[in-house]
Amino acid sequence: MGPLSARLLIQRGRPKTDRLGKIRSLDLSGLDLLSEHLDPKLLSRLKQLQELDLSNNQLETLPANLGLSHLRILRCANNQLGDVTVLCQFPQLEELSLEGNPFLTVSDNLKVSFLLPKLRKVNGKDASSTCSQVENLNRELTSRVTAHWEKFVATLSPEEEAEKAQADFVRSAVRDVRYGPESLSDFTRWRVRMISEELVASGGTQVHEANISERPPKATATQEPRARPVASKRPGDVPVNLSPNKRVCTSPLAQVEGSPVGSADSQTALQLEPLHFLQCHSKNNSPRDLETQLWACAFEPAWDEGQAGATSQTVATCGGEAVCVIDCQTGIVLHKYKAPSEEFFSVAWTALTVVTQAGHKKRWSVLAAAGLRGLVRLLHVRAGFCCGLIRAHKKAIATLCFSPTHETHLFTASYDKRIILWDIGVPNHDYEFQASQLLTLDTASIALRLCPVASCPDAYLLAGCEGGCCCWDVRLDQPQKRRVCEVEFVFPEGSEATGRRVDGLAFVNEDVVASKGSSLGTICLWSWSQTWQGRGSRSTVAVVVLARLQWSPTELAYFSLSTCPDEGTVLCGDEEGNVWIYDVRPLVAQRPPPPAAPQAPTQILKWPQPRALGQTVSRTMVNMVVADPTFTYLTALTDSNIVAIWRRNRP
Repeated sequence: MGPLSARLLIQRGRPKTDRLGKIRSLDLSGLDLLSEHLDPKLLSRLKQLQELDLSNNQLETLPANLGLSHLRILRCANNQLGDVTVLCQFPQLEELSLEGNPFLTVSDNLKVSFLLPKLRKVNGKDASSTCSQVENLNRELTSRVTAHWEKFVATLSPEEEAEKAQADFVRSAVRDVRYGPESLSDFTRWRVRMISEELVASGGTQVHEANISERPPKATATQEPRARPVASKRPGDVPVNLSPNKRVCTSPLAQVEGSPVGSADSQTALQLEPLHFLQCHSKNNSPRDLETQLWACAFEPAWDEGQAGATSQTVATCGGEAVCVIDCQTGIVLHKYKAPSEEFFSVAWTALTVVTQAGHKKRWSVLAAAGLRGLVRLLHVRAGFCCGLIRAHKKAIATLCFSPTHETHLFTASYDKRIILWDIGVPNHDYEFQASQLLTLDTASIALRLCPVASCPDAYLLAGCEGGCCCWDVRLDQPQKRRVCEVEFVFPEGSEATGRRVDGLAFVNEDVVASKGSSLGTICLWSWSQTWQGRGSRSTVAVVVLARLQWSPTELAYFSLSTCPDEGTVLCGDEEGNVWIYDVRPLVAQRPPPPAAPQAPTQILKWPQPRALGQTVSRTMVNMVVADPTFTYLTALTDSNIVAIWRRNRP
């Protein structure tokens, strides 16, 4: 499609007329239009235009001077827009559609609400809640920038040039004024700059808050109930006493136990403050849902350039028919994806570099989610839609993980006793994935946890299975595309027995593996390198144990452990709602032989017993617990539809 013409506008305009100035509705969707095809001189002749459809094109931006001052409805779905500030030229806009623009984020939604005071609907949904959020953010940011201005002015000397000082203030405000979740940082920096420049222009005497009109709240629509998809993966649900409330109030302080009395190596307990207790996976959005089991969570890595070693405070959680993305600082559920009749068991993050049709490179965070139906859904979290679906297995997917070295390589493990390595590829210009199958790994029992070997992730894959711990050769330069287990690892008496379920598996560092069985109350630390060196040609190899960690004596299964390698920490929940925390750095550094007795945890973080309307949630099971790489936030998932978030207070 080339540049627009007056003839085309008249053909596609309504009502039918031979004059551009009489057109009130114009459909320019599906024409493969590029941004340069939108001629402002031509479009500005549409003096009475109230509705414009630009959906399903290749637009990366809109011209800033279209002159459509009466426009009330604008549809720009399924384009490549990367900025929304240009929409301020449409002050009468009431309805806006931006779905399917993968480079727009939640910050852009807030910018739209700020810039367009008459906006009632965005992507077909009521805009009042976003408007309220913008009002609150703007009020707090205005207060913080004003306070920053007062401190800044107090430090100025009379000799400093006013113009330079004002520029310094704007830069310092954008750098230092922080508020709200990390995912909204683009919006908050944008508003801080605007507020700062307004302060400077007025000489520090006046700051205008956002001119946002009041909008009445909209009632939530009632959803149809659905049947529970399958029986519980673990028998014996524990009842909890919780009054109906979407967010449960926390008790003032979490109870913490240190090492048991008599431990010679007692270490300082971490100071962890309970922040949020959320019921964001409720069936039919019911606050009375205390049965949905939550199974997996993962922190979004910090993909931005120049942030090596940085981390995100955004965590993805899954359970029931929903996947949620939560900001740990505020407890805000940033995104929620629902799939009726699904039950999600696993989530994993990756980042992809996407090239637009105009040749620009963009970085995507993609979340893979899978479960009961054997499907892998690829979610573009920032844009808020599912951009890919892989029909991976005919039976449920127990777990999945991305390769740490190949951003498009995804392992899926299913109840069909197969592990498949996929290349999900990079989405095309229509943002569609074309996944291809690279390897099939046969398992003797269901794989519960997948773990690429830290020191050689392209060569070997470890899996904790119902029948034990197994290893496969996953090198892609080998001819066989279907492979059996190469080595089965067995554990000495006192940790795990041969053939016993391994439902927890993670690397503590490049060599040390933490693994957990189901019934003997211990977590085993063992050396990958020493075990592999002693293998020879055998298909069954005893692991070289470095230490054993004392854990709950429960016979219940599927409490998944996790590690925080940068902190040398192992984490695991239990059947009482507790979180067991182990600082294993002294253990992995010691010389053999390993200690005879299991080592006590560094501390046990007791279930905080949150309260709601005077009632106490006294007990639950913690299925999974993870910390971000810097151990700033800790997230635990329970059997009773509660996501619990703690923050570490550092001395």
